[in-house]
Amino acid sequence: MALVPWTDAQKQAFLEMQFSAQKASYAKEYPRSQHAVICRDDDPVGRLYLDRSQERFHILDITVANTCRNQGIGSVVLRKIVQEAEHAGRPTTIYVENFNPSLRLFERLGFRVAAVKDFQVLLERPPGPLS
Repeated sequence: MALVPWTDAQKQAFLEMQFSAQKASYAKEYPRSQHAVICRDDDPVGRLYLDRSQERFHILDITVANTCRNQGIGSVVLRKIVQEAEHAGRPTTIYVENFNPSLRLFERLGFRVAAVKDFQVLLERPPGPLS
């Protein structure tokens, strides 16, 4: 947002519009998905959209604030999701851009490439214990 020549009010309006559009899209495509705020010591540090369907646990979006990355927060959240999916006997999936640095984290947690379309990679982790 620092690169656009907008006022703070215009930037805020744009962000709110984007958030509303994303939320509406997720609600339409994944009506039972849940949105959660990721907290560390009661401070919000990220967000998670997760759909727990009969077929899989699909992570629609997981984001940790830039200032809180590389501190193990994402790993803790992902491990909990994978453990819950394992208990339910379901795989865990997420779409990630092929240039996203978090790919290494997902690989460490046992996710593997299930499909590739353009720059989007579908990662899947079958149910099974974490090492």
